[in-house]
Amino acid sequence: MPVDTEAFMRRLLVELAASLEETIGPEEAAGHIGLAAQRMGDELGPHRPRGPLGPERIAAALIDLYRGIDGDLRLVSCDGERIVLANLACPFGAGVRGREALCTMTSGLAGDLAARHTGYARVDLAETIARGRPRCLIEISLHPGPDDGPGEEYYGPGADGPC
Repeated sequence: MPVDTEAFMRRLLVELAASLEETIGPEEAAGHIGLAAQRMGDELGPHRPRGPLGPERIAAALIDLYRGIDGDLRLVSCDGERIVLANLACPFGAGVRGREALCTMTSGLAGDLAARHTGYARVDLAETIARGRPRCLIEISLHPGPDDGPGEEYYGPGADGPC
């Protein structure tokens, strides 16, 4: 068992996710963690870049955020429609394997940041360390399309949501 504060807190979060998955199921656990991600995104507000951001600055802000939480996020591609990032080190450590509900934190933080600046984001975690892959592949679509693929949708302030 780790004894330093950061390692202890990461392990605690992994164990809480495991407990949620076992008691209420993986989808419900992901929902609860997604709400926590949204609240975390709200708390990051003062640390976020101000004003409208283009895709490159959104990607840079996410990379900077992950650097601060011991992730290893890297830009794969970026254009006006889509940002693709790869994360080579999960901030939750090796304990994330098999705990896909924790991936909702990544989806929520990325989707919330992108949607706040573009009005819309759809985040697909095409690969995840939690599912046994060597990296997470985070695909962020910045505009809704007629053939939207998998992923979670996020809406920014003043945007027309799904209802």
